[in-house]
Amino acid sequence: MEQPRGMDRLTREKPQRPKQNRCQRGSGECPCSFSALSVFQAALPKATVLDLSCNNLVSLPSDFCSLMHLVKLDLSKNRLQQLPLDFGRLVNLQHLDLLNNRLVTLPVSFAQLKNLKWLDLKDNPLDPVLAKVAGDCLDEKQCKQAAVKVLQHMRAIQSEQDQQRQRKLQAEREMEKKREAEQRAKEALERELRKREKAEEKERRRREYDAQKAAKQEMEKKTKKETVHTRKPASSSRPPQPARHKASWSRSVLRVLLFVLFCILCTLAACKLTELQHQPLCVSVNTLYEDVVAALQNHKTLQNMLQHNSHQ
Repeated sequence: MEQPRGMDRLTREKPQRPKQNRCQRGSGECPCSFSALSVFQAALPKATVLDLSCNNLVSLPSDFCSLMHLVKLDLSKNRLQQLPLDFGRLVNLQHLDLLNNRLVTLPVSFAQLKNLKWLDLKDNPLDPVLAKVAGDCLDEKQCKQAAVKVLQHMRAIQSEQDQQRQRKLQAEREMEKKREAEQRAKEALERELRKREKAEEKERRRREYDAQKAAKQEMEKKTKKETVHTRKPASSSRPPQPARHKASWSRSVLRVLLFVLFCILCTLAACKLTELQHQPLCVSVNTLYEDVVAALQNHKTLQNMLQHNSHQ
């Protein structure tokens, strides 16, 4: 049959040379020693009894706990400082001898050895609480009581650890829920902020559009006013045209009168100063001139008389 995996990793210290062929239980020395071959041959997968006492073993490999058919196990008079963490897998174990090792504590899985009925933990530097619970295994009855009390103690430790683990898990779950709630609140706040930013951006764009529209309307109004203003002077400049025509007509009439007067003066001068004065036309002109001068003089004499009468 094949040996269990890991049994070749049993940690051993070089034993003292044996002086006898058998171990004396209860004596202070352990002269006998298993060879590696005998250990491997003894540790069969379906072995129910295994004696590894007096082998100067310092530790056991984790695969050692695969020997789940063990009913009786003797690990006394070694140098074991601790047992494998999954030692509780040896659920069929009923008899366990750990006399004279260097154990301080037992693994929590020890509480799973529900079939354990005999236990010896003497001559180990046990934790004070565990040492008090284990008591002295001086006879069969005390070793059986040690098995019961140690199992109860380890179950209490396991229960306390389970409760602590549960509390820790509960605290972790609550912390996770709190983190999730905070994350949801943060996400909700971020969504609200984004929504508000979108609303503000929309409002800003609406205001810009309204401002542009108002500016455009104002520009259109201004353009219309300018168009109206430019049209009004053109329309208002048309009515003065008759006055302008009237002024030009007056000037024309004045020019004509001046020209006629000039012609008259020229004719009068020609009839007075030249040889033409004996001509019939000039005679008529001269006579007319003299009549006009006489009339003006009479008119002037009349004005002087009127002025003189008014002074009196």
